[in-house]
Amino acid sequence: MTECVTQIVERTLQKRPMVHSITNNVTVNDCANIILAAGGSAIMAQDEREVAEITARSDALSLNMGALRAQEAMLLAAHAAKRRKRPVILDPVAAGASRLRGEMCTRLLEAGLVSVVRGNASEVWALMTGAQRTLGVEVNALDQVTEQNLSESARRVSLFSRETGAVVLLSGALDIVSDGKRTAVLRGGSEMMRRITGAGCMLTSLTAAYCGANPENLFEAAVAASGVMKTCGELAYRRVCEEMEGTASFRTRLIDAVSMLTGSDLAARLRVQIL
Repeated sequence: MTECVTQIVERTLQKRPMVHSITNNVTVNDCANIILAAGGSAIMAQDEREVAEITARSDALSLNMGALRAQEAMLLAAHAAKRRKRPVILDPVAAGASRLRGEMCTRLLEAGLVSVVRGNASEVWALMTGAQRTLGVEVNALDQVTEQNLSESARRVSLFSRETGAVVLLSGALDIVSDGKRTAVLRGGSEMMRRITGAGCMLTSLTAAYCGANPENLFEAAVAASGVMKTCGELAYRRVCEEMEGTASFRTRLIDAVSMLTGSDLAARLRVQIL
């Protein structure tokens, strides 16, 4: 798996995939920068009059529920992506916080428009059960994946993947990635990632970049995104500690680390387990 993940990263740098993102205003700049850092090209269009055209010219589409006012644009773009056989990555931001968000995610999933779901545990469990489980964008402490509940959590993620036909990347202290047949667990990262806005959104954008360059290997691309984010989180944290810096610097260092990551760096640090 390590060799495959390294190839995913290197192919993305070579192909420079165009990623169309319909994302929220809070993290749009970070999302664009992480796509560029990974070797891709970013465009953020939300006007209903152009999203289908933009998507048709892109290699991947990223949909972030933080941009809930752009629902119609999301649907138009997702249908355009499906016609062109482009991967669609869904970030169900706070899906359990309101019925509107959950229903929009369900609409996309039931229409078979989603290739990859990337969310935290509360968001993924909310999509599975239809229940309102969160008060905001952060994961509920009761939903977190731990070493103690890892086996059951992995089983549920795999089941959700089979039910939806989408690869699922559940992110947290432990990341779980499944395509319904294969399931991977990734360890590492930094606790400081929880103290900045947009770490999850950036992971979704990173996933979109890798999927856009590797549309035939979506499971491996999602594993690569998880592994790169965890590795770069560790590298960024080490640097801010050395420089006695804080959370704002950590965000910058995180994007820096993605832009400078080599295949050998990733291979040396990747902590992935296939269940």
